[in-house]
Amino acid sequence: MYSQFLKVFSVLQCLLSCFFLSAENQNPNILWITSEDNSIEWISCYGSKNAKTPHIDQLAKEGFRYLYCFDNGAVCAPTRSSWITGMHSISNGTQPMRSGFEIPESIHFYNELLQQAGYFTSNCSKTDYNLRAAKGRDPKSFWNYSGSDYAGTWKKRKEGQPFFTVFNTGNSHESRAFGDHKDESTNPDDMILAPYHPDLPEMRNTYAKYAAAVGKMDESVGEAIEHLKSDGLYEDTIIVYNSDHGGVLARSKRFLYSSGIHCPLIVRIPEKMKHLYPEGKKPGSTIDRIVSFIDMPKTWVSLCGAEMKDNFQGRIFLGPKSEPESKHHFSWRGRADERFDCVRVMRGEQFAYHKNYAPFAPNGQYLAYMHNMKATGAWERHHLAGKTNAVTGRFFEPRPSEEFYDNFQDFHNIDNLIDSPNHQTKIKQLKKELRRQQLKYFDSGLMPEEMRNRITKEKNTTVYAFVRDPNLYPLSKYLDYADLALTRKKQHLKTFTNGLVDKDPVIRYWSVIGLLLLEKQAKPAISELKKVLDDCDEIPAFAAWAIYKAGDKSFAEKWMLDSISANPTNKTLANIFDWMDKGSFSILAKIPTDNLPEKGLLKDVVARYKSRVGS
Repeated sequence: MYSQFLKVFSVLQCLLSCFFLSAENQNPNILWITSEDNSIEWISCYGSKNAKTPHIDQLAKEGFRYLYCFDNGAVCAPTRSSWITGMHSISNGTQPMRSGFEIPESIHFYNELLQQAGYFTSNCSKTDYNLRAAKGRDPKSFWNYSGSDYAGTWKKRKEGQPFFTVFNTGNSHESRAFGDHKDESTNPDDMILAPYHPDLPEMRNTYAKYAAAVGKMDESVGEAIEHLKSDGLYEDTIIVYNSDHGGVLARSKRFLYSSGIHCPLIVRIPEKMKHLYPEGKKPGSTIDRIVSFIDMPKTWVSLCGAEMKDNFQGRIFLGPKSEPESKHHFSWRGRADERFDCVRVMRGEQFAYHKNYAPFAPNGQYLAYMHNMKATGAWERHHLAGKTNAVTGRFFEPRPSEEFYDNFQDFHNIDNLIDSPNHQTKIKQLKKELRRQQLKYFDSGLMPEEMRNRITKEKNTTVYAFVRDPNLYPLSKYLDYADLALTRKKQHLKTFTNGLVDKDPVIRYWSVIGLLLLEKQAKPAISELKKVLDDCDEIPAFAAWAIYKAGDKSFAEKWMLDSISANPTNKTLANIFDWMDKGSFSILAKIPTDNLPEKGLLKDVVARYKSRVGS
């Protein structure tokens, strides 16, 4: 009897060993659910005060909730560019919104590698990757299925074939906050506003409208999970949920403050795959490891057992090949729609250092799409009427060159501690780390976009290759020179004046920016600034504005009017007119109506000017 028991026990032990061995060696199914435009502020298991997300909350109870997950790009298309390539967009020039710079064929896409590993890959259905691949290697072609059939994508695979499915829900997209609030499920009076938002009826209504949209997003997440269950795949599939960046009211999406980059991340791993659990954790736990979006594609490749390629710049944060966590997260911002900007952020769990490479541009510069939200226009009108205070009005003012925030004490990034004596050691550390990572990833943003576009075309090369050639793009030199320009110190006046005739257009550009930021202190350089008005790319327009700020307003206004009349599509000048605010009104009044483009920023800026002066 005892011997029979031993035989049965031995057989069971063998079967269990085989089960766990096969579970550890099988390629897992992965369902990656992404929602659009919501930060952790809109997810109730992260403490949202305005939205309820029961389906996501339940996923967190069964999975692992990451406390420090951050987007790198703060807006959709550049973020997707980083996801599909596994590279920081600034590393290959794809950070400006809707830019479509070409990347070399040597860059492998994560879905391509999953396909090669035998996966059925499907995307439902967001495939705007903000890039062009050499020799027609379109990342969209590496999805076996791409469409809106959310329920059935894995049904199209071969029997026994593992799948990787992206399920994207647009129910929380910014556009869902446009128009009037009519959903009675959310009461505007109950909304808790961010401290930088003034308490206006339009603001409360937009909050409530978006809170209702988040509720619908949560329902769609629940539907995706239910499809897995109904197909008997729930316990065979890793489920990942995160948003594609923060949002959605003005000063969140597109911006590198916590509301724009701090995102929810929840991972549910079936018990049969518990060898993939984060070390020492069980379902329902929180994870305090920093995860950057750049880590995700590399992690998916690793989990699926696909071949890893050198272009992946993140760190594997899950599974047997997990890598040590980074102590820092790197974020970047370039142009959004037609609005020029350049910001870099280095942060840890608590502290964040921001460097504004375009501090002359306010955060709240006019953006037509963002103004489709009634809250945005109401906020701006409130500010123009002189009714905002130092906190609610700062959004519309030019920025300092540097910012520093304690995100534990100040999640909304209101109190800029850059001059605090208590934080200078940490600030110095983060500045050093920012420079290190800018050099490591070949930050292409030190050359302005129009210049970057022109030069790479002339040299018949990609931004990727160009910025990796130190003879063409001496980044360390550019970082030093840009830092000098951002100091706004008159002692550098001679350096910038001499730099206006440098053979390198990047040095000429940063010399103009340095003089622009000196404002009236740059008066001795006016004659030299006039000599670069025949230069190329962004340089002449910024030089004219520097002349205006230095004191020769009549000359600058005439040059700007003549220039925009000759070339109404000059995007740099259109941006500058908006940044000048009332200072540009006399110029805008003289632009012939028949000279205006049919649409675009210049037409919007002129229309806004006319509405303000009542004509």
